[in-house]
Amino acid sequence: MIHTSRSDQPTRSRPDADRPASWKLWLVVLILAAAAAAVIYLGVDARTKAAAAVRQETMELAIPTVEVAHPKRGSMENEVVIPGNIQPFIDSPIYARASGYLKAWHADIGAHVKTGQALAEIEAPELDHQVEQAKAALDQARAALDQAQASLQQGRANEELARVNAARWNNLVGKGVVSKQDNDQYQAQYQALTANRQALEKAVTAAQSNIASSTANLARLQELQGYEVVRAPFDGVITIRNTDIGALINAGNGGPTQELFHIASTAKLRVYVNIPEIYSQAAVPGIAAALTLTEFPGRKFQGNLVRTSAAMDAGTRTLLAEIDVDNASGELKPGSYAEVHLLIPAGVPSVIVPVGAILFRSEGLRVGVVREGKSQLIPVVLGKDYGTEVEVLSGVQPDDLVIVNPADSLVSGATVRTVLQGQAATP
Repeated sequence: MIHTSRSDQPTRSRPDADRPASWKLWLVVLILAAAAAAVIYLGVDARTKAAAAVRQETMELAIPTVEVAHPKRGSMENEVVIPGNIQPFIDSPIYARASGYLKAWHADIGAHVKTGQALAEIEAPELDHQVEQAKAALDQARAALDQAQASLQQGRANEELARVNAARWNNLVGKGVVSKQDNDQYQAQYQALTANRQALEKAVTAAQSNIASSTANLARLQELQGYEVVRAPFDGVITIRNTDIGALINAGNGGPTQELFHIASTAKLRVYVNIPEIYSQAAVPGIAAALTLTEFPGRKFQGNLVRTSAAMDAGTRTLLAEIDVDNASGELKPGSYAEVHLLIPAGVPSVIVPVGAILFRSEGLRVGVVREGKSQLIPVVLGKDYGTEVEVLSGVQPDDLVIVNPADSLVSGATVRTVLQGQAATP
C-alpha cells in the first residue's frame, strides 16, 4: 500500500480565497469599459457638436448678407432742370405797305428804336399821283353837289310857284270864272314840279354820296402815302435789315426778300419749356423759375411761369409752358440756349435712394427692401434722376431698409443678413 504525503496531494481551489481576486478583475474590466465608453461618448459628442457647429455655420453662411441703407426724405420742392430757348417778348418782321423804290434807311442791325421812329423812306410817285387824282375827284364831287343843291333850290321855287297857281285856279274854277280844263293844266304842272323837286333832292343825296366815296378814297390813298415812311411798331432792337437804297419795294409780304427789317422787343423775354408729364399738375402759373447760361457762370436770372398750354403734347407727353424774364439790362440775348430751373412743389412725399438699388425686372421697376429679416421686392414709381441717386414717388417708406446693390437673383421672402452701408459685416 502506497501512502502519499500531504505535500504531494493536488492543491484544491478555495472559493473563499479566489473571490477577492475575481472581484478585482471585474472591477478593472468595468473601469476599463467605463473609460472606453467615456472615450467613445466624448469622441461621438465632440464629433456631433462639431457636425452641428459645421451645420450651423453652413446654414449661417447660406444666408446672404446684403448692404442696406435708409432712404433719404425727398424735398418738398422739386428743382426740375429743363432746356429752354430764349425768345423776344415781341418778334415781328417789317414789310412795306407802299410800292416804290427805297429812298433812304435810318436804322441798321443792333439799333434800338422807339415806337413810331422812322426806319426807312420809300419813293412812290405813282401813289402820289393817285392821291392828286383823288383830290381832284373829290373837288369835282363837291362841285357837282353844289350844282345839285342849286338845282334843288330852283326846283323848290318852281314847285312853290306852281302850288300857288294851282291853288288859285282851283279856287277860280269853283266860282265858275275859269274852265275846268285850264285848272287841270295848272294842277298837272304843280304835280310835275313836285316830282322834279323830289328828283333834285335825290340828285343832291347822290352827290353827297359821291363826296363821301371820294373822301374815303382820298383818305385811303393818303394813309398809304403815309406808309412811304416805314416806322417802328414798338420799342425794340433791329435784328435784320434786308434792304438798301434803290431797292424795288413791293407792297405787302409777298416773299422773304420783301422783308425790310426785323425788330424784336428784348426788355422782357419769353422762355418756352416742355415740362414732363409727371410734373404737369404742379406746374401752375406763378411758380418761381431761374435761368442759367454758360456765358454767365455762377449767375441766375430770375423769372416766373406765367402760362401753360393746358394740354399735353401727344408726341412728347410734355406740357408747354412760358416763363417771362425781365431783361431791362439787355444782357440776355434772344435765341440763346438756357437751362431753366423750375421749383415745382412736390405733389406727394417722396424718398431718394441710390440708383444702384433699382432692379429692372420684366414686370417693372422694383426696389429691394428688408422687412422683418426677409427681403421684399417692392414695385416703385420713379421721379427725378439725380445721377447717383433717384427719386422714388411711391412704394418705399422713409423707415425702410433699402438693399443698396441687390443681386439679380434676389427674390421676395428670402432670409437675409443686413449690414448698414459703410459698415463692416459682423462675422
